Amino acid sequence: MDDTTLSVGPLEARPGTKVRGSVRADLGTLTVDLPLTLVNGSRPGPRVVITAGMHGGEFTPIDAVVRLTTQLEAAEVRGQVVICPVANPPAVYQGRLNVSPVDGVNINRVFPGDPDGSPTERLAAWLFAHLVDGADVYIDLHCAGIDQVLRDFVGYRLTGEEDLDKATAELAGSFGIEDVILGLTPEGGNSHAAAARRGISAVLVEVGQLGQRDEATALRRVDGLLKALRHLGVLDQDSSAPAPIQEWVWSAGVTAEATGLWYPEFSFDAHVIGEVAEGDVLGRIVDPVDGQEHTVHAPAGGRIFYGMHGLTVVPGAELAALAVPWDSDTTPATLHIPGVGSTVPDEADPRP
Repeated sequence: MDDTTLSVGPLEARPGTKVRGSVRADLGTLTVDLPLTLVNGSRPGPRVVITAGMHGGEFTPIDAVVRLTTQLEAAEVRGQVVICPVANPPAVYQGRLNVSPVDGVNINRVFPGDPDGSPTERLAAWLFAHLVDGADVYIDLHCAGIDQVLRDFVGYRLTGEEDLDKATAELAGSFGIEDVILGLTPEGGNSHAAAARRGISAVLVEVGQLGQRDEATALRRVDGLLKALRHLGVLDQDSSAPAPIQEWVWSAGVTAEATGLWYPEFSFDAHVIGEVAEGDVLGRIVDPVDGQEHTVHAPAGGRIFYGMHGLTVVPGAELAALAVPWDSDTTPATLHIPGVGSTVPDEADPRP
């Protein structure tokens, strides 16, 4: 029997036990209490860390991991599972957007954080130091927020380390989600990118849209997590075959260049969001003062995986993100996002 105690701060779980509680994080000008569940199996296996609630308005991941917490029993687990359902309490409880109301920072752009930085940068550093570092596998759960539509996907970063990339590719394909989007480098401030740079097999999982919290979507997410835990050997494996996947890379991110009212011209049904060609009209931004229109064109071709549903936008607001099928033999190593001034691999998730 593995006699390693699983601990985060003062919270401890002996082998064969499950412990739920909270741990306080000092963010300089404030403190936050982070809910945690520690499941310490009685048999050896990987340490898996699962986070949700990085952003406000993303309810389904939180619901799903709380449901998962009630299902996992230490006697059935190999290794250790650490679950944090609300990783960014200020954004989740005090706001409904991707930026924290405390300092206006998007936590998923500043990992691995700064212990001497702003409150959100300190929170990212705390999460990294106390949860992510030391993990074998890291799963960060997201969904589209209250003003966003999304096609479900799993994302991960290529690191150039053959064994790590192979393990992460297999993990990404284990959730039962058809579309897998690759980041071509591990650079950037996303949580899973920072974890990949530390040699951790890390994925971003995006399921759900418009801040919806319907039970069917939550249960679908739980099912995907259980599939992944079986794949990892944390839970007993079953005989089901992995679902086929399609690999993609981001081809363009589209941002607003004017303040106004956003009228998209693509479908809001996440399951039929379609293909566009370079130059296609994606929508129009209308100035409510004089009715002047600013037409938004696709800077590149691809499938729309993300779209802005909200009516009001300001310059820099993310309007859409496009991806193209991945072919390692023909896809260039770096894809430029016209009009944004950065390359796609810098942010494997170009959404806010």
